[in-house]
Amino acid sequence: MKTNGARFLESLNIPFELREYEVDPEDLSAITVAKKIGMPDEQVFKTLLTTDGAHDFVFAVIPGDAALDFKKLARLAQWRKAEMAPLKDVQPLTGYIRGGVTVFGARKPYPIYVDETAILFDRISVSAGTRGTQLILTPDDYLRAAAAIGQPVQTADLTKAATPSSNQNDVAPSSNQNDVAPSYASRPHGETPRVGDQSHSPSNPNHEGQS
Repeated sequence: MKTNGARFLESLNIPFELREYEVDPEDLSAITVAKKIGMPDEQVFKTLLTTDGAHDFVFAVIPGDAALDFKKLARLAQWRKAEMAPLKDVQPLTGYIRGGVTVFGARKPYPIYVDETAILFDRISVSAGTRGTQLILTPDDYLRAAAAIGQPVQTADLTKAATPSSNQNDVAPSSNQNDVAPSYASRPHGETPRVGDQSHSPSNPNHEGQS
């Protein structure tokens, strides 16, 4: 199924794979999507629309098995605070519904913050712009395509440190701080070194994500 996200990548001659899966409207979590498309949780990234609570918005793109650290994001965006954009605003602002949000082909372009762990992998997956379809591409190609949107793109440490006692459902039970990729200095796209290759509920929008 061709999507706006796929068309955007094609317009840039960026190679990608489309992988479809059966949608369960009751479970749109990135972890469930990862299982359905046969990829590790940490390589399936969810795209979250966040806000300063006023009029500014940014996309935060983080691994499916992690939770967004709003304090870290606020510092990066130079906001007093950061929070999830209200679910009712997501489709009017992006053109996408929950479970299908992507930075590619969004109705309005916003600055993009990508968790630094993305560069650790040969390939990552993000929503193609609709439920049931994922884009799979290299991290370098993802960052190159994101930069073509015309908004700032930055890789940084965006997630909460996982601990065995974490009660967040989107952190794997066996996770601990040693499982978290090492932190690198935040830097704009184009200055990020490649480190190497390794291989819903409305009450908890950060868990399920908007993608």
